[in-house]
Amino acid sequence: MILHKYIDTPVGKMRMAATDAGICLFDFQYRKSIDNIVKRIETHAGDTLVEGEHPHFEQLERQIGEYFAGTRKHFDLPLHLLGTPFQISVWQGLQKIPYGETRSYKQQSIFLGNEKAIRAVAGANGENGIAIIVPCHRVIGENGSLTGYGGGLQRKKWLLDLENKHSGNTMQGELFG
Repeated sequence: MILHKYIDTPVGKMRMAATDAGICLFDFQYRKSIDNIVKRIETHAGDTLVEGEHPHFEQLERQIGEYFAGTRKHFDLPLHLLGTPFQISVWQGLQKIPYGETRSYKQQSIFLGNEKAIRAVAGANGENGIAIIVPCHRVIGENGSLTGYGGGLQRKKWLLDLENKHSGNTMQGELFG
């Protein structure tokens, strides 16, 4: 069974879902592609989302609150990544981008072992349904510009500014200020 509910955050209302294996969804309520992401999760899990409470939600709410307060820089949550093997490899790669740092799509492609897969990596980033925890907001254009984010560029900038403020990194402030 996949249980889901909504919570309010500083970046808007977000929907979370979990299976017994872990968190499988944490995304913006009004994200343009949220319905497609939910369908993909349901297909890969072989089940449908049902509103309710799950034991993983308490841990997620605590950790995301700490993140927004600037006291958590790394999440320690059980995740249930539901997608194709390629998508899962991209999402696992995103989790290796340190707090307060960014990578370009090209850098992510090289990190994943295929420099020419920039568009495929960008596509998989766009299908990420576990916002913030799987930090696709840390991927930017090669020239340092903010590009594509399912939650909108204002939220992406807000998240990067939050991390910049609490990481001690001064470079991003110059890039995104």
